[in-house]
Amino acid sequence: MHYLEPELLRRTVRVLVVGCGGNGSAIAAGLPYLHQAMLVTGHPGGLQVTVMDGDVISPSNCVRQPFSQSEIGLFKAVVMVSRLNLFWGLRWGAVPEHLTEQSKIGEFDVVIGCVDTRAARRTIRACIEGQRSRVAYWLDLGNLADRGQFILGQPINARNRRAKSRLRIAPEIFPELCDESFDENDGPSCSAVEALERQEPFVNQTLAHHTLGLLTTLLRYGCIDHHGAFVNVTQNRALPLAISPQ
Repeated sequence: MHYLEPELLRRTVRVLVVGCGGNGSAIAAGLPYLHQAMLVTGHPGGLQVTVMDGDVISPSNCVRQPFSQSEIGLFKAVVMVSRLNLFWGLRWGAVPEHLTEQSKIGEFDVVIGCVDTRAARRTIRACIEGQRSRVAYWLDLGNLADRGQFILGQPINARNRRAKSRLRIAPEIFPELCDESFDENDGPSCSAVEALERQEPFVNQTLAHHTLGLLTTLLRYGCIDHHGAFVNVTQNRALPLAISPQ
């Protein structure tokens, strides 16, 4: 069993979503529901969310991501956050830039990584580990065409160095997640057909809903008995990732 630090039950939880593609847009769209649930059950501040992505919307994005033809050429993060703020009456933030090792993200409580390359995942790790970071949790998502995984971990940094039973982060469990030699270098999908061949239509939403379920349990009830899962869309299966002792 893992218990949330009490501080996050007493103040607004600062969340950064890195990446606003298939997984990131699905995560961002679900976070207002968690925010509202926290508020109505007595949490003093709910969530303050920032979405970071330097990509602009392309025609192929309009096939399986929640963007329209009229938004082509606009920044994904700005479009998504503007939409959420308008609908929910929020004041969340958008950063239309790519994450680099010089990005200052160390004051966020939860970093949700929705990136599609191992190089980008390694950059997140570089930003949230070390003595200058106070990130409490890194929630990493990754997927193939019809399956994926999400893993919640506590990076080794100024905030977590004294944790008695630290949750291991994704690359500690599966080092290949940050090994760039496994990345394909053929660039983004250039057509609607190619986009669908790479990922089934509902894999991102399914993975995001399972991920948000875990985050909801942690932030609403203060404890979890697993810290991730492996999800297979075509087989309708989800296998929880048990919390293992260090």
